[in-house]
Amino acid sequence: MHAFEVLSDPTRRRILELLADGELSSGAITGSIREEFGISQPAVSQHLRVLRDSGFASVRAAGTRRLYAVASGPLRDIDAWLADFRHFWDQPLDALETEIARGKRKRRLVALAINDPTTSLKE
Repeated sequence: MHAFEVLSDPTRRRILELLADGELSSGAITGSIREEFGISQPAVSQHLRVLRDSGFASVRAAGTRRLYAVASGPLRDIDAWLADFRHFWDQPLDALETEIARGKRKRRLVALAINDPTTSLKE
């Protein structure tokens, strides 16, 4: 299954989001996903299997529990693929960062002018 097919499902994306904070037991994942999506335990297990089989998640045994974690390989592959497209949003984000900095500077100057009326707003 292609990486984007795996990630196209909102349930699998949510499982990965939960795992981004750290390793979780299958029971904890199932509880969260059942509550959010209203699907059965076997359905959650199937999503976990897809994530595991596609390499997005790893699993290890800890006694009777199964602990899942994010496996970074496929995510790195997606990031590498997106690199060719990153320029479409990097430049607008750089422009946004500049505008945010200008706004912060202006607010700082206004605050200075309020506290010290002799301060020029053109600094």
